[in-house]
Amino acid sequence: MILFRTYLIAIAGVIVFSILHLPLPFLLGPILSCLIAALLGAQLKGNATVNNAMRAILGVAVGATLSWAVVLAIPSLWPTLLMIPVMILAAGVVGVPYFQRLWGFDFATSYYSAMPGGLQDMLIFGEEAGGDVRALSLIHATRVLLIVVALPFILQLVWGIDLSNPPGASANSLALSQMLIMVFAGLVGWRIAKYMGLFGASILGPMILAGLLAVTGVLQHRPPAEAIWMAQFFIGMTVGTKYAGVTGAEVRRDVAAALGYCVILIVLAAVFTEVAILLDLAPPLEALLSFAPGGQAEMAVLALIAGADVAFVVTHHIFRILTVILGAPLATRLLATRPRG
Repeated sequence: MILFRTYLIAIAGVIVFSILHLPLPFLLGPILSCLIAALLGAQLKGNATVNNAMRAILGVAVGATLSWAVVLAIPSLWPTLLMIPVMILAAGVVGVPYFQRLWGFDFATSYYSAMPGGLQDMLIFGEEAGGDVRALSLIHATRVLLIVVALPFILQLVWGIDLSNPPGASANSLALSQMLIMVFAGLVGWRIAKYMGLFGASILGPMILAGLLAVTGVLQHRPPAEAIWMAQFFIGMTVGTKYAGVTGAEVRRDVAAALGYCVILIVLAAVFTEVAILLDLAPPLEALLSFAPGGQAEMAVLALIAGADVAFVVTHHIFRILTVILGAPLATRLLATRPRG
């Protein structure tokens, strides 16, 4: 019953956004409708299995954009890739004192709140380090939500990018053989990556396998528009439901702290984006989407819809998350030497 109610609320969001001609109705509609319902006290929940399946669709969509030309161009990305760890370091230097001294969080919670990594990864590492899991969940959910909601309006209103174009061909225009190959890449890539313990297995496994199939010419199309819209819907709904059960005290402290930190991250991202553009290291659109500290899946959606170089953008976000994850063991040892509280 709760899941059915959540679907209805998410669908209502799509309808309202469509009627008002707001950008990305299948993504932003469910996010905001579920967010509002959660803040009003409605019980909501998502479906983890379905959400992972939707991430697999995005993985296939990203992998399908690869070609030999794109693969050979990846080593040339090193100047902007090297800027990612610098941005993460800057986020930590500013973010940890911000959460610890201004909002009174313990060091573990402050550190993992400041790190712009994946939501699940930061919750796992934060819990192991003794951090406040509920606060971490709300802070990272707010980061993803604010970035994902703000970017489409920036792209559309400031940059004039048309976000209403279909994100792919319609399903009835694709050969059945290609559709079956996509399903194979999604399911098998996901299972192999999960078996290997790869982080973000549901999106990275399908992306890698689909990329191999695309480079060899076996996969010649990305998933149809209907599949991408469906992925947007469920991913947006999942982001909104993160606020289910939030209390007034949590809004005043955790969400407020997250909103302030989002401003800091946006300023940092803008600085690094501007540097990349001024040094002619990346085109403006790709630079903006690559340094925006949103969720990996959500940034892949925006890159697909905006017509950006998807491989360029996703490579930077994978490297960002990988850098944060590789730094977690070092941070855990550092946390072990500090008093909690």
